[in-house]
Amino acid sequence: MLSSEKIARINELAKKAKETSLTDAELKEQAALRKEYLATFRSSMRQTVESVRIFDPNGDEVTPKKVRDIQKRKKLN
Repeated sequence: MLSSEKIARINELAKKAKETSLTDAELKEQAALRKEYLATFRSSMRQTVESVRIFDPNGDEVTPKKVRDIQKRKKLN
């Protein structure tokens, strides 16, 4: 997870960009922070999706085969 300081800095830069323009250094910092944020988000989302099990109303598991294969390989279930 991204630290609260980094998230605050992302928000600070976004607010400043709306009000005025960012310097070249701030643009580079913003790009790096966004890249890090997206990598963290994608990793978290992938982990969530890979650990999900889906059941139909009858109680039968209908998790897609691709996800079950990943879960089996990673020994999640």
